[in-house]
Amino acid sequence: MADPRAVSITLSDADRVTLQSWTRRRSTAQGLALRARIVLECAEPGTTNLAVAAHLGISNLTVGKWRRRFAEHGLEGLDDAPRPGVPRRILDEHIERVITTTLESTPRNATHWSTRLLARELGMSQTTISRIWRAFALAPHRSETFKLSRDPHFIDKVRDIVGLYLNPPDHALVLCVDEKPSIQAIEGTAPVLPMRPGQLERHTHDYVRHGTTDLFAALDVRAGTVQLARCTGAIAVSSSAIFWRRWSAPHRPS
Repeated sequence: MADPRAVSITLSDADRVTLQSWTRRRSTAQGLALRARIVLECAEPGTTNLAVAAHLGISNLTVGKWRRRFAEHGLEGLDDAPRPGVPRRILDEHIERVITTTLESTPRNATHWSTRLLARELGMSQTTISRIWRAFALAPHRSETFKLSRDPHFIDKVRDIVGLYLNPPDHALVLCVDEKPSIQAIEGTAPVLPMRPGQLERHTHDYVRHGTTDLFAALDVRAGTVQLARCTGAIAVSSSAIFWRRWSAPHRPS
């Protein structure tokens, strides 16, 4: 049953489109996005403040506050009210510009923004850019890879390899052979997942080669030394491949 004390909200088509865009756009401040969700849910017929609060994980008082503010002042009522003290020098539009530029563009002659580059581009201080990035967990200089194995025996294979590392057999040489991929012209097999607030840029573990010179090295796992290294030209090997091989050798006294 609807709460008889709750203020009724009727959304126009324009207001609904605006509120939905605030909830979806990555550069929208989190507080404003939450208020937009509150209003959208309160506008549904028969929805109570308690139900909205439970669904969004907030208090009933918060729902009632922004429901009343929207009913009285419309979209402008969802903005923060003026507070006493020294006026802010960095306004919401400045913060939005920093976030939008960071997420939706790249600098000239560079792969990603740094605090200094962005500060010069937007006419702000490096400290201000750093604070905004920290507040929204943005890290353009970092990225991570992800891989989802479809091998049904993946866990067993991992245990075999890790067990070999942790407890190599006596009188045996255990080598890990891998390639250095940073000296290749490579292209990802899937689009890069862009950086978002709180999430690093992500890309797949595999790639397509467009010519390469590969450096192969064999690491003696027990001794921690490189036993074999070789440079080769372009080769037809699956990307990011890791080869594991065990060579048994007769024991020789030192």
